[in-house]
This record gives sequence, C-alpha cells and structure tokens, in this order.
Amino acid sequence: MAALTNDAENIMLDILLGKRTSQDSGTTSTANMYAAMGLSTTIYVGLHTASPGEAGSTSNEISGNNYARVAAAFDASSGGASDNSGSVEFPIASGSWGTVSHFSLHTASTGGTMLVHGAVTTSKAVASGDTIRFSAGDLDVSID
Repeated sequence: MAALTNDAENIMLDILLGKRTSQDSGTTSTANMYAAMGLSTTIYVGLHTASPGEAGSTSNEISGNNYARVAAAFDASSGGASDNSGSVEFPIASGSWGTVSHFSLHTASTGGTMLVHGAVTTSKAVASGDTIRFSAGDLDVSID
C-alpha cells in the first residue's frame, strides 16, 4: 500500500484548513485551482531502488538508461483509496536500472513534488531491453 509524503500531507492539511483556495490564482478554473493548491492535473509515476520515505527523497529514483517518469490516470477515490485507471508503461531500459522496489507519484515529469510513495508487490531487477509495466489497478493509493 502507498502512503502520502509529508509535502502531500501538508497540502491536504492546507486544503482542509482553507489556506489554499481557487482565489489564490484569481480564478475558479480547475487547472488554476490545482495550481493554487500546488498540485497538477497530471500525475507522474516514478521508480525507485529503495523507499523514498515520508520526506519524499528522490535520491534513489532511477536515472539514466532511458528512464523517465510516466504520466498516469487514477480512478475517483472511494473509501479513502484509489488506483491507476489504465496501464502504466515505462520506456525500454537501455541499460541496468538496478532493482526496482518502490514507486512514487509526482506533480511533474521532472522535479515537482512527490505526493505518494509505496512498495511494489515484487521487486524487479531491470536490465537493458526490459520494461516495467503496471496494469490498471496495480498502483494502490490511500491516505494514511
């Protein structure tokens, strides 16, 4: 199961306390409302060789060898949980990515804010020519 990072918990707390509103951006459009909350309407999945932890460290995120975060869509939350609504497929590795053991969700394809992190069900050593794919429903997210 995945968990929110401290940044995401703070964003959620700001929303609950009314500290971030659509008026921060001077408009009520969805995109501007998300921007005012420090969020994105597009979520990107990252891969890691160890847990990013509550601080949301990207020091163990895969890099190089054709690795890039991938955009993903998620189902509407129900019971405090959600999962990816479609398949998420990473580019073919052009070299070793190490052993992937964790995933993360971000507000941007590079940089941005890590919102969620979690362990994959089964770690995978990724070699040149391999790809990582999560089927719909494989990335489970809940608020802890």
